[in-house]
Amino acid sequence: MLKIEHLTKTFGEHKAVDDLSLEIKPGEIYGFIGHNGAGKTTTLKSVVGILPFDNGEIYIDGTSIKADPLGCKRKIAYIPDNPDLYDYMSGTQYLNFIGGIFGVPTEELQKKAHFYANEFSLIADLDKAIGSYSHGMKQKLAVIGALIHDPKLIIMDEPFVGLDPKAAFILKQIMREMCDNGTAIFFSTHVLEVAEKLCDKVAIIKDGRLIKSGTMEEVKGDESLEEVFLELEE
Repeated sequence: MLKIEHLTKTFGEHKAVDDLSLEIKPGEIYGFIGHNGAGKTTTLKSVVGILPFDNGEIYIDGTSIKADPLGCKRKIAYIPDNPDLYDYMSGTQYLNFIGGIFGVPTEELQKKAHFYANEFSLIADLDKAIGSYSHGMKQKLAVIGALIHDPKLIIMDEPFVGLDPKAAFILKQIMREMCDNGTAIFFSTHVLEVAEKLCDKVAIIKDGRLIKSGTMEEVKGDESLEEVFLELEE
């Protein structure tokens, strides 16, 4: 579903991502971990077409993001680490806007919006201006907006930051259910315990370079993911 081949991205003289190659298959939850500044967000923004990259190729469901960026974006959803939503819109207006962009039929959009808003305890706030939302509420709305068009690939940058424990638990359940139905999820996180319990595979990046990847068992062996990460970071 997602294939990254020899991705390289530089900012001036700094090589933020250095010859990175990864593949995420349908039905996989793939964790992406590394210290601050390791290149995680740069990689994710390159995958979703926000950042151009210097070398390499990125394929979404077999299609190059360079050759057909719009076609690729129709198949994906992106949840950034800091949701930058339209403060003047209400929650309902925002979800209608996103649904319209992806061509979700009105009845289906309303049904999904109501279902997910109820799951994340946001129903009572949908008619309020997004500018009045807390960070956690904006995060929930961004998650709902990402789910309503049934994306084949979901890219998430630190999705659990700002979520209360109940919302984080529900999101993990939804992620697992979607992957069981064939969706692929690629997400960065600093919460290593969540990654260890939730992910099918994991990749560790350091200074822009991939240093270890594979199934959770292959990467951590008899140790915890936290222990492996700290050893590789030394």
